[in-house]
Amino acid sequence: MSHIPRKRFGQNFLHDPKVIAHIVQAIDPRPGQQLVEIGPGQGAITEPLLRACGHLDVVEVDRDLAAALDGRWAELGELAVHTRDALKLDFCTLLQASDRRLRVVGNLPYNISTPLLFHLLEQLRCIQDMHFMLQKEVVERMAAGAGEQDYGRLSVMVQYHCTVQPLFTIGPGAFRPPPRVESAFVRLVPHAQRPVRVADETCFARVVREAFSHRRKTLRNALRKMVDEPTIRELGLDPGIRPERLDLEAFAALANAISDQGFAARGD
Repeated sequence: MSHIPRKRFGQNFLHDPKVIAHIVQAIDPRPGQQLVEIGPGQGAITEPLLRACGHLDVVEVDRDLAAALDGRWAELGELAVHTRDALKLDFCTLLQASDRRLRVVGNLPYNISTPLLFHLLEQLRCIQDMHFMLQKEVVERMAAGAGEQDYGRLSVMVQYHCTVQPLFTIGPGAFRPPPRVESAFVRLVPHAQRPVRVADETCFARVVREAFSHRRKTLRNALRKMVDEPTIRELGLDPGIRPERLDLEAFAALANAISDQGFAARGD
């Protein structure tokens, strides 16, 4: 398939057969599972996934690529092509049976990977697992622990919802055109039970967002509109530390205290 990669879509097409095989092996697709591939591009992993499952949904925003995929590999099974923006798609509408959950995979465009991850976290009720090719830096951020350099909002929110398993790294040469960064393949598995108790998830998300929008500020200053210093101290936290030193349990405790006091409800 001849196609000039489009920068506005962040297109870098995978072509290395060994890497493709490694990815498919890690996903381990089986007949009867419902897989959804985001950004199939020229179909590097689309064909082996369809061959393994017999049915595959793909979401492709580029109309030219979507048209080229439509009708391909008919002998392998049913390829359902959705010419949509993944950021605006309700993935749960793709479910074909109430007793199934989606397995979401893809080589995510690096320019929208973080907002797309947050979009998918909102739809975990219908997702079994996710396997993504991402910029290595993004995977490191997702897996980072409190106090580490890469730790931030993405780390806290993804780890609250999922187990993060970085699997392997991939060099630029596996893509056309080669990106300027290294890539990594990661598995995200939604928790059967959240690792911490959160009374109000909207409040929790807001606390985490506010904390990391002021990374250089102390905890008391970053969250001054949401919680007072005595409450922070009552939780056993130092108001003078920076938010990146707080672990998931500490963020949950803060959010629960703020929720109990009604700050989030007032929008203060």
